[in-house]
Amino acid sequence: MELLRASGIRRTYGSLQVLKGIDLEVKKGEVVAIVGPSGAGKSTFLHILGTLDRPEHGEVFIEGVNVFTQKDKELARFRNEKIGFIFQFHNLLAEFTALENVCMPGYINGNVNEKDIHARAKELLELLGLGGRMDHLPSQLSGGEQQRVAVARALLNRPAIVLADEPSGNLDSHNALDLHQLFFKLRDETGQTFIIVTHNEELAEMADRRLVMQDGLMVQHSV
Repeated sequence: MELLRASGIRRTYGSLQVLKGIDLEVKKGEVVAIVGPSGAGKSTFLHILGTLDRPEHGEVFIEGVNVFTQKDKELARFRNEKIGFIFQFHNLLAEFTALENVCMPGYINGNVNEKDIHARAKELLELLGLGGRMDHLPSQLSGGEQQRVAVARALLNRPAIVLADEPSGNLDSHNALDLHQLFFKLRDETGQTFIIVTHNEELAEMADRRLVMQDGLMVQHSV
């Protein structure tokens, strides 16, 4: 079952053509890794798939919805409900605890009561081995623990698709492997779909598909 389809995606910044017409189809429950040299356009493409940026040309469909035909307010709600993001630098709010950070997407959603949001956040933190760290601030957590908090936050609203941009880039090899294995465990248990931009070849080889980007184009597909 197709979950995401992007066609003819182009993006230019000034005189620099970053994306030159990319097509991609991803099935529900797939783990797809996108690799390639720095400057290939991987992160730009991921941001467009996640509706954080708009293409100049092309379309993105998620669960059959042509996402960029929506008005900004509709698109923001769609993003909050359907898409989870995991970034290399965690982007945790320093003044809030791990539990409060994980709850943020639920508060933004506004359709779920606070008790249910807290219960879901605690469930995820327990699943990720952080049951004893919920009340700690990000500064009191290790890099691996902060990244797991970021993963829990991305999963809070049960998004259909999770987009990860260099999620293990700042982790040591042990924590990186734990995180990679976690993605596949979550896929197997929840059926969620992951698209991961990475320089980590070990993670790329674990994925269902490994895609290579170069100079704004998808140049290689491999299973």
